[in-house]
Amino acid sequence: MTDQFDLTDDQREIQELARRFTADRITPFAAEWDEKHIFPRDTIKAAAELGFAAIYVSEESGGINLGRLEAALIMEAMAYGCPATSAFISIHNMASWMIDRFGSDDLKGRYLPDLVTMERIASYCLTEPGSGSDAAALKTSARLEGDHYIVNGTKQFISGAGENEVYVTMVRTGAEGPKGISCLVIDKDMPGVSFGANERKLGWHAQPTRQVLFDNVKVPVANRVGQEGEGFRFAMMGLDGGRLNIGACSLGGAQRCLDEAIAYTKDRQQFGQRIADFQNTQFTLADMDTELQAARYLLYVAAAKVTANAPDKTRFAAMAKRLATDTGSSVVDRALQLHGGYGYLMDYPIERFWRDLRVHSILEGTNQVMRMIVGRELTRQ
Repeated sequence: MTDQFDLTDDQREIQELARRFTADRITPFAAEWDEKHIFPRDTIKAAAELGFAAIYVSEESGGINLGRLEAALIMEAMAYGCPATSAFISIHNMASWMIDRFGSDDLKGRYLPDLVTMERIASYCLTEPGSGSDAAALKTSARLEGDHYIVNGTKQFISGAGENEVYVTMVRTGAEGPKGISCLVIDKDMPGVSFGANERKLGWHAQPTRQVLFDNVKVPVANRVGQEGEGFRFAMMGLDGGRLNIGACSLGGAQRCLDEAIAYTKDRQQFGQRIADFQNTQFTLADMDTELQAARYLLYVAAAKVTANAPDKTRFAAMAKRLATDTGSSVVDRALQLHGGYGYLMDYPIERFWRDLRVHSILEGTNQVMRMIVGRELTRQ
């Protein structure tokens, strides 16, 4: 009866592998990456040696071909050390998966060997200055000329922009709306590709975020993923997994802060006793743990549904993303409060997680859009 609610032995091994990697290669250095805005490329490449750059890329293409639950376990474990780094690796995985799942044999052969090892790192380019939640309104154009597309436009809020070598980009090849969108793989060194200034962000300091600018960029037709007009469908399928991963990053960050709050309140004394001995503290910690566990198990169920391609997978991914990211931020906020004034200092990790997790309710679809997805599914005739 209980087996269906527990992880398998293989999943526990994957989780433990990710936890050990995080403890050795991420947690001890994450505060410095944040403070000095360091992009830890060497650490990210080390994660690729464990297969974490190609989690759901097929074995034929060099990946480890795991499911979405296994991916969530990995992202959750790495976010315990640094949500920004874990989320960055998730984005690379989304781009690699899209090429492997929908690309031609030629395209896969040219890109995946280097993406699997992270010799080249990939960004995912959907959002634009004028189209965020309304992604189907994107304007970046790709005009067909012979055996090339001529690409013009701007992508906004792109993680890895300027650092990464590969940009899996949604472009407009046809009429307005989702059916006019296609997907192209664009290289950093193609003439006409440039980047805006590094954005000055509240959090996620361990990864660069810039605009990607396309000015008459010639992209071979052979770099198209799938057929013309299929890009929006690919993007939405990718977002189901991306939403699970960003939810998992919130769970990992929140778990770290809950653990930090438990340790702090057991050590800190006020009014002659440990803070942890006050009933109010115990009630707060109990609520934090309960809510975090509830969000975790909904996300795990949603991940299993996405892996199984269940009919309700998109609704469950949206519910899980909304609950996990809202809960994660709430747990971290209460952990900061339990630390008092010390929680506001950079000497403690809580404020970094508070900043890093805030964006999770915005990206991969805002939590308001998640509610729209769920509500429409529930009321569809």
